Amino acid sequence: MPARTLLLTTAAMLAFAGNSLLCRLALNTTEIDPATFTSLRLASGAVMLTLLLRMCRRPAAMAGSWRGATALFVYAAAFSFAYVSLDAGVGALLLFGAVQISMVLWGWRQGERPGPVSLAGLLLAFAGLLALLLPGASAPPLPGSLMMLIAGIAWGAYSLLGRSASDALAATTGNFVRSLPLTALLSLALLHATNWDLSGVLYALASGALASGLGYAIWYMAIIDLKAIQAATVQLSVPIITALAGGLLLGEALSLRLGLSSLAVLGGIALVLAARQRATA
Repeated sequence: MPARTLLLTTAAMLAFAGNSLLCRLALNTTEIDPATFTSLRLASGAVMLTLLLRMCRRPAAMAGSWRGATALFVYAAAFSFAYVSLDAGVGALLLFGAVQISMVLWGWRQGERPGPVSLAGLLLAFAGLLALLLPGASAPPLPGSLMMLIAGIAWGAYSLLGRSASDALAATTGNFVRSLPLTALLSLALLHATNWDLSGVLYALASGALASGLGYAIWYMAIIDLKAIQAATVQLSVPIITALAGGLLLGEALSLRLGLSSLAVLGGIALVLAARQRATA
């Protein structure tokens, strides 16, 4: 991998992990509520992406769709509400596992039949998620876990919708802008619970403008030089980065259950990706 691509890819993975850390930090240590965090994140992301779109070319019409915007909104809202109770590492593992599994299942529904290795990997990933959610002293809260699984399914849908986009940056910008009325309605519906402080607002703006807007733009630059299998595999690092950073920066416990579940989920997904690579070689 060329040095430039490696640097861009590393920056993008850190940005993806940063979203989990910033959201957890904001909702655990500041006064900001999940709906306000979501609205500020999407709004600042829309502003950053619009500026990037204008800087990269002559002013062009934004692409995207309302279906993409709805999937983006569901992901962002469920993500925020989940991190009220989940640790950063647990949330990232649930999110990443749900994204990959939902996309594999969608491919299966569309006629992509997995071979024995792919099927074994999918079952292993499912088992890892189930093991993490089983009742026990170190089990994450079920409501937050379900919200993060919903976020992962929504992000998987958003990713599938984006596969047909001819201009990824224009499509993402359009989706972020279209999501603003949806998140405004959420904030209005929960106006009675609105709360915020300066630290929470800054974390939300950093999550939207930097970790989301700028992070996605960096990823688009990196993915040009990556094969599909490389792009999918490198994202296996995000839950690990998040869990380690959550332990170091937020003081979150790295439990044995989380470690074993991570090995099962990420190992299972790696098997699916490896089998897919062999099938297309």
